[in-house]
Amino acid sequence: MHLALTEDQTLIQDMARKFAAAELEPIAAQLDRDEDPIKNRQLFLANLKKLADLGFMGLNVNADYGGSDAGVVSFSLAITEIARACASTAVTMSVTNMVGEVIQSVANEEQKQQYLPKLLSGDYAAGSFCLSEQGAGSDPAGMKTKAVKDGDQWVINGTKAWISSAEYAGLFVVWAVTDADASKGKGISCFLVEAGTPGLIIGKAEQKMGQHASTTNMVSFDNCRIPSFALMGELNDGFRIAVAELAGGRIGIGSLALGVGFAAMDYARQYITEREQFGRSLSSFQGLQWMMADAYTQLEASRLLLMNAACLKDSGKSFNKAAAMAKLHATETGNKVCYTAQQLLGGMGYTQDCPLERYARDVRVTSVYEGTSEIQRVIIARELLDEL
Repeated sequence: MHLALTEDQTLIQDMARKFAAAELEPIAAQLDRDEDPIKNRQLFLANLKKLADLGFMGLNVNADYGGSDAGVVSFSLAITEIARACASTAVTMSVTNMVGEVIQSVANEEQKQQYLPKLLSGDYAAGSFCLSEQGAGSDPAGMKTKAVKDGDQWVINGTKAWISSAEYAGLFVVWAVTDADASKGKGISCFLVEAGTPGLIIGKAEQKMGQHASTTNMVSFDNCRIPSFALMGELNDGFRIAVAELAGGRIGIGSLALGVGFAAMDYARQYITEREQFGRSLSSFQGLQWMMADAYTQLEASRLLLMNAACLKDSGKSFNKAAAMAKLHATETGNKVCYTAQQLLGGMGYTQDCPLERYARDVRVTSVYEGTSEIQRVIIARELLDEL
């Protein structure tokens, strides 16, 4: 097995690392505090446009549509580096890449030509997935939002919940029930809805524990009329599309958690080499050395799981189980090592004078969105049993 990165993958990783250090890290704490919402929003959107200009909003999309055509491994590497500096930017980038991928995979040629260049160039600040609902999060097949055909239009009614980037997204991929009589999950279709469409209503931003710069909103559809050609893919085939895209999204969120975990441990590692207790460096105490060794070992295991899932997807092989394993391990590890890093700093790790408390808040949701850790275990177990 060849584990070395290609020259192009290394170049993308380095580019993401340098961008994160120069543009994101200096303002990450400011964006988190949200003391000047208007200015912070401008800064955040400006950096999204810069990422688009670098080709980071369509890393696995064909160059014919404005994508980078760099592959899933490059996508994972880039998300990890961006998340080291700002998890809010990383999640927006991850979801926008997902939107680009699902359009490339499922949309017809006219839809690809119409929407992908705008999404990948930054004309649309971001893309959003409208899948989850209050009663259909871990069970999206139970959604209640409906789309009814009326002449040459579809009329959508319903409400979606926890929609990332909704306030500034230019394009929404929306799932709705189109055949209420079909068995569960069989009568769902997928639509493309542009921001500003009458009847598309962005609700208030959720007051979240972390990832403050990335807005999360309720999105309602009140007799939202869209043209018939807004249907993406086959009628009533939307649930299959959602399941396939969620598997890819798990690589993105796992990579995000990995980046935050590395940022936390790198900060703590540097701190314990500089801090002294009992007349010697904290880094000389074996107990702290072992905590550090365990944390980095688990982070490296997460990285390898993510690379495996990304390689499988790049090669066109089945990657559902691998992505679930990678997401489960990386997000649980990210949560654990952020607290390990705080413990290494002692009381200082609990203050806002260092970034660890932000890392701990930002990483917490990674084991919830794009499928909870419990759902990942269900997927893994099901795949294992199906192999028998």
